[in-house]
Amino acid sequence: MLNQHFIDMCGQKSVIRELFMYGRERAAEIGYENVFDYSLGNPSVAPPESFTKEMIRLLNECEPVSLHGYSPTLGIDSAREAVAKSLNDRFDMQYEKKDIFMVSGAAGAIAHSVRAVTKPGDEVITFAPFFPEYRPYIEATGATLKIVPADINNFQINFDAFIDMINDKVMAVLINTPNNPSGIVYSTETIDKLAMILTEKEEEFGHPIYIISDEPYREIVFEGVDSPFVAAHYNNTITCYSFSKSLSLPGERIGYIAVNPACGDSELLVDMFGQISRGIGHNCPPSIIQLAVSKCLYETSDLSVYETNKNILYTELSKIGYEIVEPGGTFYMFPKALEDDAVAFCNKAKELDLIIVPSNSFGVDGHFRISYCIPTEKVERSIAAFQKLADMYL
Repeated sequence: MLNQHFIDMCGQKSVIRELFMYGRERAAEIGYENVFDYSLGNPSVAPPESFTKEMIRLLNECEPVSLHGYSPTLGIDSAREAVAKSLNDRFDMQYEKKDIFMVSGAAGAIAHSVRAVTKPGDEVITFAPFFPEYRPYIEATGATLKIVPADINNFQINFDAFIDMINDKVMAVLINTPNNPSGIVYSTETIDKLAMILTEKEEEFGHPIYIISDEPYREIVFEGVDSPFVAAHYNNTITCYSFSKSLSLPGERIGYIAVNPACGDSELLVDMFGQISRGIGHNCPPSIIQLAVSKCLYETSDLSVYETNKNILYTELSKIGYEIVEPGGTFYMFPKALEDDAVAFCNKAKELDLIIVPSNSFGVDGHFRISYCIPTEKVERSIAAFQKLADMYL
């Protein structure tokens, strides 16, 4: 008999992906230039030239059988060593190869991390607004995802609600900073307060509470914004990273897990990740991609276009009358919709070939997400559509 759980999931497909597919179909009808598709967080800039050159070098110079063979269970040693060194150099940490696990992007990193630190019946807390795919990542483990309501005034952590929610079943707190969908970066003050609360609760409950820090947007932080490295503020931090955004490689599915070496179970956790791979069919990301990114750890794609696009949208939409908490990073913003029903609002936007994502699946009502990783000229032309949408209400 077919698995009913996954049959049910077929009726709960990603709203983001469905809007993206609608945008592609609409573009085929009326032309790409006429559809303002702000649905999917797909980077709009090329990888750095150094990545392309390293891929070519590897293909030209390395023995093919070895180059394309399986990597070790925990990842290629030289890649793990390079990741550890880059984190130490950049954030004054003490990682070693044994603290690093190479993985297929941040999604795979979260899937491994939650399985390692929870058992069925345990709880994981996250903070709204949150990436909708956290639900299947966590529910597939048998753990329960608990959502702390958003503080819509600034999208920092709603600590009063968090303290009311935390209990001895909570084994992990999943955070995402810089944040998808709000674009907000948790401040040092926020991270220090979270660390203090968790340290107190660990002592009260008698077990570790891990921060699982989802950081694919770590390098997309705008000028003057306070952006702490979470693991430097809390020992029991498991950092989940993807090169999808920093190097513009979403299709290559490459990232890593870094377990803070100050965590008492660091080496055991990394060994566990290798065994978890056996159960979920992960079996290591591509060898050539591990080798190539390990040579690009101190650079990024040209990410400046995202701040340019943010500045245009934040300035112009605010003038029109949209209420927005200004993003500190990523390529997302999360304005208030001009009516309570975010889905209805976004459907009206579709009539103008303006594709934006309603906030419901992010755990917040009455907002919408803009993913502004599109050409700047298109951002500029889209302002007229946002004005027409506002004219229906204001």
